Amino acid sequence: MTANNAPIPRRRALTVIAGAAAGLLAPRVAFGAPARRFEWHGTALGAEASIILYHSDRAQAEQAVRRSVLEIERLESEFSLYRAESALVRLNRDGYLDAPSLDMVRLLSDCRRFGELSDGAFDVTVQPLWRLYANHFAAHPRDTAGPRRADVAAVKARVDYRRIDVKPERIALGRGMEITLNGIAQGYITDRVADLLRRRGWSNVLVNLGEVRALDGRGDGMPWTVSLDGTSDISGAARRTVPLDNRAMATSAGGGTRFDSTGRYHHLFDPASGDSPSHYRSVTVTAPDATTADALSTAIFTGPKDMSAKMLSRAGRGGDIAAWLTDGGGKTKFLRG
Repeated sequence: MTANNAPIPRRRALTVIAGAAAGLLAPRVAFGAPARRFEWHGTALGAEASIILYHSDRAQAEQAVRRSVLEIERLESEFSLYRAESALVRLNRDGYLDAPSLDMVRLLSDCRRFGELSDGAFDVTVQPLWRLYANHFAAHPRDTAGPRRADVAAVKARVDYRRIDVKPERIALGRGMEITLNGIAQGYITDRVADLLRRRGWSNVLVNLGEVRALDGRGDGMPWTVSLDGTSDISGAARRTVPLDNRAMATSAGGGTRFDSTGRYHHLFDPASGDSPSHYRSVTVTAPDATTADALSTAIFTGPKDMSAKMLSRAGRGGDIAAWLTDGGGKTKFLRG
């Protein structure tokens, strides 16, 4: 599982692509007005974020973005680790959360489902491991051995998603436990924003809030295409792209946050060993929704290598989930679940 605690400064803006780029977009909408491409760039849960949409009316595009940003901020107040009074921070601080929101109950229920599906590889209670490694390398930045095994074992004893008691009226954690939702919340928020826009009649939208979900294709009739992280050669010439049409994509990679200079220890943890796994450089998953893609990419990265195909098979619904597994040497294996 993934854990982190560092915010990125906010940046909220809406821009329209003009000049030569805009001239490539020729679809027609109501009243014969040409659709233009609008982009919003900001952050969500500390990650760079964007929303791209097509419309002829800037005012309507701005209204859609405002509603989307309000939804992002509402859910950040639930799931953020770096907002002092978020519901998640209060849950970790107090060990319980009375009258939790429907979103919190729903997401933690999803977390349990993915924990069971992955035989525990997806476990949101790894936050104490992140704290142990972060504190160790802050105090010993040149160390290459990592925390003492006895310390890892002591912290690992507090890691078990099955000890989260989730009820509509109250959520409670086991003694000494903390959770992080960084391995699933970005996907969940992406889905909530995409669903909000879909309910309001929007199509030709790409929502990227750390994980990506497409509503239909682009406004010029072409599909949205998203790069697979970690599969290009050193020059970047072999970068691969995947078309997304009413699908979502998520990537987990250990290079995101490194505790040591070698990259051996990073923000993704195997709950069984307490260590950072190294059998994959990156895992990219496509699925009908971003929550599933996010959770599965995390679980496959952190779980045993021989469990990867089994997780996809358990989660798959008629072959609608796919994964690209890139090892340390840059070799990529494709699986479908």
